Amino acid sequence: VQLQASGGGLVQTGGSLRLSCAASGLTFRGYTVGWFRQAPGKEREFVAASRWNGGALFYGDSVQGRFTISRDNAKDTVYLQMNSLKVEDTAVYYCAAGRTILSATRQTNGYTHWGQGTQVTVSS
Repeated sequence: VQLQASGGGLVQTGGSLRLSCAASGLTFRGYTVGWFRQAPGKEREFVAASRWNGGALFYGDSVQGRFTISRDNAKDTVYLQMNSLKVEDTAVYYCAAGRTILSATRQTNGYTHWGQGTQVTVSS
């Protein structure tokens, strides 16, 4: 099983990026898929998730209203559209997948498969 995250880069404050996470060896249809991020010296933080059973969406408080998670089960790909980026959004972004119970949707231990991360840097 492999999750490949891509789309990171350098962007100015207020700009946008779209991250992608493609799966191989795993079908997203039966999995909750999430995005987390980790800034230097900080713990890994929940960003967004799409539940497997009907696709209910969850967002971290700091990204609510600016980021949008979506999924294309036919392509086994999940996206994270990031708008109105702020300097504090700078981090390595990871995608993750798991057969996650509802209460663990926002927790790293709710996911069994992780991508390698993609760097997002927002400059002022």
